[in-house]
Amino acid sequence: MPKAAGIYARISNDPEDDRLGVTRQVADCEQLAESLGWPVADRFIDDDRSAWSGKPRPEYRRMLDGLREGRIDAVVTYHPDRLHRRPIELEEFVEVCKRAAVDDVAYVGGTLPVGQDDGLLVARILAAVASDSSAKTAKRIRRKNDERALAGLPVGGGFRPFGYRDDRLRLDPAEAALIRDAAARILAGESVRAIATEWGATGVLSPAGKPFSIQTLRRMLASPRLSGQREHRGEVVAKGAWEAILAPEQTAALQAIFAANRHARRRPTRRYFLTGILRCGRCDATLVSRPTATGVRRYVCATGPGFSGCGRLAINAEPIEAFIADAILLRLDTPALAAALATASAGPASADREALREDEDQLEELAREWASKRISLKEWRAAQEVIEARIEATRRRLSRLSRTAAIDPYVGHGSVLRAEWPEMSLNRQRSIADALLARVTVRPAVPGRTTFDPARIEPAWRV
Repeated sequence: MPKAAGIYARISNDPEDDRLGVTRQVADCEQLAESLGWPVADRFIDDDRSAWSGKPRPEYRRMLDGLREGRIDAVVTYHPDRLHRRPIELEEFVEVCKRAAVDDVAYVGGTLPVGQDDGLLVARILAAVASDSSAKTAKRIRRKNDERALAGLPVGGGFRPFGYRDDRLRLDPAEAALIRDAAARILAGESVRAIATEWGATGVLSPAGKPFSIQTLRRMLASPRLSGQREHRGEVVAKGAWEAILAPEQTAALQAIFAANRHARRRPTRRYFLTGILRCGRCDATLVSRPTATGVRRYVCATGPGFSGCGRLAINAEPIEAFIADAILLRLDTPALAAALATASAGPASADREALREDEDQLEELAREWASKRISLKEWRAAQEVIEARIEATRRRLSRLSRTAAIDPYVGHGSVLRAEWPEMSLNRQRSIADALLARVTVRPAVPGRTTFDPARIEPAWRV
């Protein structure tokens, strides 16, 4: 009899973000667990997540970790296709269950003893059927979307676009006026941040009922949709059937401004050693660099347009940077680090770089073939997916290599790095930190304590 069951619920599409579908699944699974006499120890819910696309399902991965670590010893789900729609994921699940000696998987309508031959056969058949069904559905959806795009029809599903009514064709006069005003101000040199802040202060909300972030506002203003152009798979393919808010030349000018701003921000001068590494211990947001009015360097949890933090945590930069630098130097002399790096197999970097260049060239050639109508859209997408998967895998390997190379000369020789550290550039110091640190959590300060408290700092090491 299981002692700690885990409930897994998933729904592929939740455009309203109301979680009603997964809530019903959880309720049915709880009732089933009670009837079986299985105590429920945890609930794993992936809302608005496909099991067929191959994209990460965070709660599903957490459930597997729970099985591996013995925190749960059974799984309850609404139907096997909530767990898997790809046979490869089923096989991984079965392997995890075998290693953890877990045999109990139940769903509303039956049980699935994956540790037994008959149960495994049924699970494989159900996963194959679900995979085939998903593939056929996806094919029909892609074809329908291609046809709608070429006909200039609007994208369906989800919330209506800002500036338009529910039919996605007629303008919402008030919202359209806001868009025209924002576009004119940006073309005149005003920042997106200033407009996002103003919209937030005056209560302008997106169709989802949320304030506009800088990124959301920039993305909306750059969209060809606002100038009556139908975009599909990153390309304008037809004139839209809806009313335009902006002129096409305005859209082109806005896109050029945003591209220039991205290029200007690409390599900023670094003055803060731990930018992007520190996390808020209250809300888990990334801390940003922000000096005080007197110029004291600080890291803060920021709130407001463009930021998702709670705004309730700050720490002076100098002491935490010195503390983390010392921790890095000590870490390099630990036997555990030397052993981890000795067993890591990275592969030949030169071959990976050459393979990456070849795949990128092939991707460009493929695009030219499709543009010249020598291959169909279906053939282009099939080849593109394979090439992009190879590119992503190669980039991941090279990323791991580059991180390791930064610390290779100093493993077991922390004293050497300690002597060189003060003369190193900030970018060089940061590359070493990136090789070792995944993140650093900063806990809230103890009330009344004004000096630096090392107990607030929790590093999470990569190796």
